[in-house]
Amino acid sequence: MKLNELRDNEGARLKFKRLGRGIGSGKGKTSGKGVKGQKAREGVSLNGFEGGQLPIYRRLPKRGFRNLYRKVYAPLNVGTLDAAIEAGKLDASQPIDEAMLTAAGLGNHQLDGIRLLGVGEIKRAVNITVSGVSATARAAIEKAGGTVTATVVRPEPAAAA
Repeated sequence: MKLNELRDNEGARLKFKRLGRGIGSGKGKTSGKGVKGQKAREGVSLNGFEGGQLPIYRRLPKRGFRNLYRKVYAPLNVGTLDAAIEAGKLDASQPIDEAMLTAAGLGNHQLDGIRLLGVGEIKRAVNITVSGVSATARAAIEKAGGTVTATVVRPEPAAAA
């Protein structure tokens, strides 16, 4: 094979759509833009524009509150943790932290941490440190003989006076 014999694979390059090359081409005259007007011109983007009528995003009321500082945690069930240990992704004899869980594919490094939830059951004792833990997950791990440490402490709800 020589350099002058090199060719792209079949279908690797799309053929350029020739616009405005006569009515016989099928894309002549207005080049598929319809007739005149603002949208037939170049550089026009009218997303959300409703012809002068108040757009729907301005007609509908704003509702609720969006907390800019809200933390989002990756959920991790106790049963999933047990399955990962059984599969050999985690070592139950070592203390387990969030970095190890993320490396094992059980967390997400883009979120603010991992919250342990109590779905499923765990058969072995583990020492685990996570951002948050539910009461059922804490009970399940302590029942199996392990310990749980939560790095983020949630405030207790105030008692009704």
